[in-house]
Amino acid sequence: MFVNMKYILDAANRDNYAVMAINCINMEMARAAIEAAEEEHSPIIVQFGVGQMTKMAHPTEMVPMIKAMAERASVPVCLNLDHGPSFEAEVDAIKWGFSNVMIDASSLPYEENVRRSRMVVDMAHAKGISVEAELGHVGQAAEGDGRTADMYTNVEQAVEFVKETGVDALAVAIGTAHGKYPEGFVPKLDFQRLAELKAALKMPLVLHGGSGSGEENIRKAVAGGINKINVCTDAFHAAEKAIKAKWEAEPNTDYLGICMVAEKAVKEFVRDYIRLIGSNNRYTFEAADNGSKE
Repeated sequence: MFVNMKYILDAANRDNYAVMAINCINMEMARAAIEAAEEEHSPIIVQFGVGQMTKMAHPTEMVPMIKAMAERASVPVCLNLDHGPSFEAEVDAIKWGFSNVMIDASSLPYEENVRRSRMVVDMAHAKGISVEAELGHVGQAAEGDGRTADMYTNVEQAVEFVKETGVDALAVAIGTAHGKYPEGFVPKLDFQRLAELKAALKMPLVLHGGSGSGEENIRKAVAGGINKINVCTDAFHAAEKAIKAKWEAEPNTDYLGICMVAEKAVKEFVRDYIRLIGSNNRYTFEAADNGSKE
């Protein structure tokens, strides 16, 4: 079932669990994620960003393929534009057929973030497409971002931001960062700030930089009100690890064999992650918005 993200996250917000948003850059990853979700009776969010589109996840092929998989699936599947950097990128994503778009103007001044996010909301909502925005700034793990409180989401400002923009979900900065952390580093998250944000906003909240954050942090984040967790690096690593192990065991493995082992590894990783964040056996969306345009 192909739906917008509001359909999925309203239910997660109501019942206090999180949904995995996995960056999929090819058919094998997308199929693995959707099949794992079906087996776990869980919703799933498939996503990729503009940079990934230019390298491999070409939208002209990926979008219709993922939509076809979603429409055949027995669970809700959303296709999200991850970190849309501009209004033009959002327009393109809507034309291609994404069911949710994220506008990321978090590195810009607050007023500009509001202005751009409001523009995207007005355009997307008119077509039944939901919108995620970011307030605060989730930076890059390799650069040491996400460790200083001045990058974190301000609670009072978040309330104002949601009121002024009308976004359906808000990505908040509480201490995580994108990419791969230095060896042995586990981020320290501001769970008190998360509790204050959830109490004030009472809406779906998003955690970017889920990879490498540690299972304890992830469980506590979900318990504290996070409803969507973005995962990219850890999913890639699961595939890489399986490929290396296959080649070490069977050096003559061909390309077909490598694709198969990578897809299986991603599927197993997604199944485990779904269980970790509590979206397994949650396909009960009777009280959620059905994703249709009012």
